[in-house]
Amino acid sequence: MSFSGNSNHYQTYAVIDDEERNLWSSPHDLSHTEAVDDRMLHTWIQTRNQLEKDSEEWQKLNYEIYTLRQARREVRARWRKILEDLGFQKEAESLLCVTKQSTISNPNNLKRATELLTRLTDNTTIFPAGWDLPVRYLYIMERLISLDAVDDFLNIAQKKYPKTKMDVSPKAIE
Repeated sequence: MSFSGNSNHYQTYAVIDDEERNLWSSPHDLSHTEAVDDRMLHTWIQTRNQLEKDSEEWQKLNYEIYTLRQARREVRARWRKILEDLGFQKEAESLLCVTKQSTISNPNNLKRATELLTRLTDNTTIFPAGWDLPVRYLYIMERLISLDAVDDFLNIAQKKYPKTKMDVSPKAIE
């Protein structure tokens, strides 16, 4: 499975009002901001729902949907583990919760959060290769800046999920 690379990592899109718009980890999780992969997943779900159940094409799409959701669960688990390692055992879930009502607490932190999230992506394998950066993690990064925990988070992430030469694409080497 591949995700299209997009130089504009932080686009947000209107959320489609649909019961299966989840696109985070379970079909009824409505606490997400829709991004490129959200729209792709939504399209897969809509297409799958129009197919005959258990047909070969339906099974193929169902597998793709499951695979994307599983990857998202794994990314979320990585972030949760680092937050817990930082001592945020009780707060990890609330720090990871991003809804349509979430706001950036300090707009002055937005540029730094964007830069640090890009650095995190460039220097670790916390996100799968080729992912567009989910906007929700920009909010989380900004929260970590406000808590003065972002540098520790980055250090732990780089130790736990270091990017190796095998992880670097040929384009990045050029």
